[in-house]
Amino acid sequence: MTRPTPGGGDRRPALSRAIAVDPAKFAEAYWGRQPLLTRADELAGPDGFLDLLSPDAVDELLSERGLRTPFLRVANQGTVLPASAFTGSGGAGAEIGDQVVDDKVMRLYADGATLVLQGLHRIWPPLIEYARRLGAELRQPLQVNAYLTPAGNKGFATHYDTHDVFVLQVDGTKRWRVHEPVLPEPLERQTWGGRADEVGAVADGPATLDVVLSPGDALYLPRGWLHSAEAQGERSLHLTFGVRALTRYALVEELLHLAAQDQRLRATLPYGMDVADPDQVADELTRTVSALRDWLLTADPAEVAERLRARAWPAQRPEPVRPLAQLTFAERLTADDRVTVRHELRWTLRADGPEHVVLQLLGRTLRFPAYCEQAVRTALDGGGHRVGDLPGLDDDADRLVLARRLLREAVLVPA
Repeated sequence: MTRPTPGGGDRRPALSRAIAVDPAKFAEAYWGRQPLLTRADELAGPDGFLDLLSPDAVDELLSERGLRTPFLRVANQGTVLPASAFTGSGGAGAEIGDQVVDDKVMRLYADGATLVLQGLHRIWPPLIEYARRLGAELRQPLQVNAYLTPAGNKGFATHYDTHDVFVLQVDGTKRWRVHEPVLPEPLERQTWGGRADEVGAVADGPATLDVVLSPGDALYLPRGWLHSAEAQGERSLHLTFGVRALTRYALVEELLHLAAQDQRLRATLPYGMDVADPDQVADELTRTVSALRDWLLTADPAEVAERLRARAWPAQRPEPVRPLAQLTFAERLTADDRVTVRHELRWTLRADGPEHVVLQLLGRTLRFPAYCEQAVRTALDGGGHRVGDLPGLDDDADRLVLARRLLREAVLVPA
């Protein structure tokens, strides 16, 4: 008997569930540039996206899973309600004060509030698996939210996001009005609230895209594109996959941190300088820009990459590991068992002197004798490997010691 695959067993490329165009064309013509609407019949999904999340699943999450903030947010008429409006104690043995209270949520929803289930890529198994696969294909970290809106209601006013979004319509219908950006490609700190007047003025004009999404439809929106969504004659449930990509400005920020290595750029401004005088600032600015330009020409890509790694790695978690099953597998491991690297695990392997190699992971390092390098690299190459076939070691006893350690460190998992 075959165990069902999380996410409904759909093994198509994850991106093909959200767009119907060729990925290369999507990257060239749409990614970060313009919206893309894809209808259900183009995606060829007979059940739409119900395998990822359904109204019944939403009911289960709200009533039986002990959700806490910030996994639920509630908005009414464009205003986000305080958590106290829908949370409380979990009762005897679970006296945590910010657990979601189902009857409070029900009353708010019945009165027209939109429910936003947040961080579903961490708590709902089909979405954990699908978001992992989609993030791996995009090579970007994702966040997954679900929006449940009562008939005829709009949860949020026209706004823009500072990350790209894939919208998957699960249940009901929703009308989306999309307008061109007032600030193309905004950074995370450049939120729409600081440009509310501009956003409102553009939103009053004709929309670039005015469509109703039905179950199985999908919409891609680059960051910065204005949008609002309103449920039609029935409740609406849709998923959003937010793509938290780094920008070129992240490179600039890291370069500025590294520029502190240059003594000229650490120098104190001249004695008695009036920093409010543009003429005095201009002279010093010229000298500083010149010094910065000289330093930038010597910037080390390896140092920049190391700093970007520290930002990027924590944003995307590897596939979940079941602690009890993992440890049991490690304890009973034989040379005939097969192992593979944990999906989306971030790692680098480098020499540490002539006698050791170091496996760099997020927040920790593992050190091995240099003669283990070939076996470690093979185990991490993405394929499934029989433990007894790991190369470079003298016998199965050594291979089992290495494989057990990598399993207990959650680097490898059963293949």
